[in-house]
Amino acid sequence: MGASLDQIKQPIAEELTAFERRFRETLRSPVPLMDRVTYYIVRRKGKQMRPMFLFLVAKACGQINDSTYVAASMIEILHTASLVHDDVVDESYERRGLFSINALWKNKIAVIVGDYFFSKGMLIALQNKEYRLLEITSDAVQALAEGELLQLEKARRLDIDEQVYFDVIRQKTASLIAASCMAGAASTTKDEETMQLMHQFGEKIGIAFQIKDDLFDFGVDDVGKPRGIDIKEKKMTLPLIHALNEASYLERRRIIRLIKKHHDKADKVAEVIQFVRNSGGIAYAERAMLRYRDEAFALLHQLPASEARDALEALVNYVVDRKY
Repeated sequence: MGASLDQIKQPIAEELTAFERRFRETLRSPVPLMDRVTYYIVRRKGKQMRPMFLFLVAKACGQINDSTYVAASMIEILHTASLVHDDVVDESYERRGLFSINALWKNKIAVIVGDYFFSKGMLIALQNKEYRLLEITSDAVQALAEGELLQLEKARRLDIDEQVYFDVIRQKTASLIAASCMAGAASTTKDEETMQLMHQFGEKIGIAFQIKDDLFDFGVDDVGKPRGIDIKEKKMTLPLIHALNEASYLERRRIIRLIKKHHDKADKVAEVIQFVRNSGGIAYAERAMLRYRDEAFALLHQLPASEARDALEALVNYVVDRKY
């Protein structure tokens, strides 16, 4: 049994509590509506994976300081902005079991709030003269947008290869975790090699994180039914891509047709899930995820041994072992 998130947080518990307080202050706005929306957003925080990676990397590379808090605020603000905009693009009305911003306040306000957050993230960097952090986070935002567009462009065909899949998730999912790790390093060291090392480390984790999410789709939910949420949304995942690559031409065409035409029918979704399971798609994706985890460990072990490095190792294991 691996360590829990609370155990992993131990070396940076005080810093994370102080960060939450600072983060709420940062988001204060004189506009009552903006204040109301941001209050709602801050209340529904998730596992705090990005701040955890950022503070642990910062501690593993040096001494946590004001720059570290600025870096964490920037990453969290940009991450929140991207989620708010994602919910508009995906027409999602729920996030983490609560209503999304667009569900409560409509799309127009959600887009404006996302814009406000993006500009706020940049302003925090400029006000603190943190130009290296601004560069790191701006690169990540650009990658996010490019990954999203690449996915939209390719998703219509449903017939994407592994290379395109990895290009999409490297930009869409991994770029922000990579930026978190790089920004954490940049806040406590000026060594460019260490920053790049941590960027690569974060990218490997981000890819493993996404593959784990893909695998959840082929597991069972609380009532024992296969989830198949990605299939219903016609999203290409690694287990499915591998299964299609292994299939005969006719079988491949049949499965793609099921996803395109019958993605809203539970029995057809279950059929696609069974096809992926039977073809070894699950085991293939698991091997890929563990390969990325091991590559991340190899990069991490280039840092000197420390309590923070041990916690990062435990956090990497948590990413691939988590149950939700």
